[in-house]
Amino acid sequence: MPRRRKRARFEQLTEFERGRIIGLREAGLSYRAVASRVQRNSSTVMRVWKQWTDECRTTRKSGSGPRNVTSARDDRHLVRMARTDRTASSRQLAALWSIATGVSLCASSIRRRLLQCGLRARTPLYRIPLTHDHRRLRLQWANQHRDWRADWQHVVFSDESRFNLWYHDGRIRVRRYAGERHLPECIIERHSGRTPGVMVWGAIAYHRRSQLLRIVGNLNSNRYIREVLQPEAVPFLQSLPGAVFQQDNARPHTARIVKSFFAAQQVQLLPWPACSPDMSPIEHVWDVIGRRLARDPRPVASADELWVGLAVVNGLLYAVGGFDGTSYLKTIEVYDPEQNQWRLCGSMNYRRLGGGVGVVRLPHHEAHYW
Repeated sequence: MPRRRKRARFEQLTEFERGRIIGLREAGLSYRAVASRVQRNSSTVMRVWKQWTDECRTTRKSGSGPRNVTSARDDRHLVRMARTDRTASSRQLAALWSIATGVSLCASSIRRRLLQCGLRARTPLYRIPLTHDHRRLRLQWANQHRDWRADWQHVVFSDESRFNLWYHDGRIRVRRYAGERHLPECIIERHSGRTPGVMVWGAIAYHRRSQLLRIVGNLNSNRYIREVLQPEAVPFLQSLPGAVFQQDNARPHTARIVKSFFAAQQVQLLPWPACSPDMSPIEHVWDVIGRRLARDPRPVASADELWVGLAVVNGLLYAVGGFDGTSYLKTIEVYDPEQNQWRLCGSMNYRRLGGGVGVVRLPHHEAHYW
């Protein structure tokens, strides 16, 4: 037999092939002739014929492992239990199974049975709890704006978001051997209290976006007017003819003093249904920023370091200024994604934190860099 055998020689015989071997043998063919006809080894043909002559059957023997303590009916009952309470763990299902049937079944067997039936444990999809009135108001709002086309170009969507210093989604896994649980590379640090981070406010329009404002501490209605609306939001809206301002129904946004401010500034507001952050497109902007921060290979030392001027030029990421945990910085660092490393490329005259950074594209004949 050649050194590299064909895959078909290792596949299990089907019932048709077993019957064909028996028929060819009863017709008087030799083991070798039958093996060449069915493309199997002669030893395989001999085992099938011997089983037929000794036991008068050709079915394959069951494996040597432990037999299943559950029948097909029991498996269907187990699937119904899992679908009744989809958040129940395998240990909880094993305890419920023992109470219901009086048969002991370990958690690994529960998981194996459910996997065979196509039920796999996955991360649930999280959503905002909505009452009947919430759903009714959301549907009513959607029906009122279903015919909007060019009107959306005048809407300015705004929101606040918080970016944490250290973030993971709870699904990070480490591969380790037994006894390596306390190795430094197998440990992920987390805070028992509130994770340090940066809270920002921003707004997006169809063709433009506002400046990103940093909010230190808790935001109330007075601070919302003084630090967000007056310096940034209102000038941004005045630069867009016919702009319609959108904000969610957070308490600082719906306070009486804020409504009076909007009326005095003649700001047109877009009515917004309660508990509907998923309907605002700016949430996708926050999601993109959060994903990019999570992919940053350089660890962030402090919340102030998150608030650093960034710009992308020719595929390179430039970080201007910032805070290293002890002092403000005046350095300019560049990150090369191909080499996956940071390097120092320059310095400023003054230390800066949270400065705005812009990229100016000059004609090709000019060799000036800003």
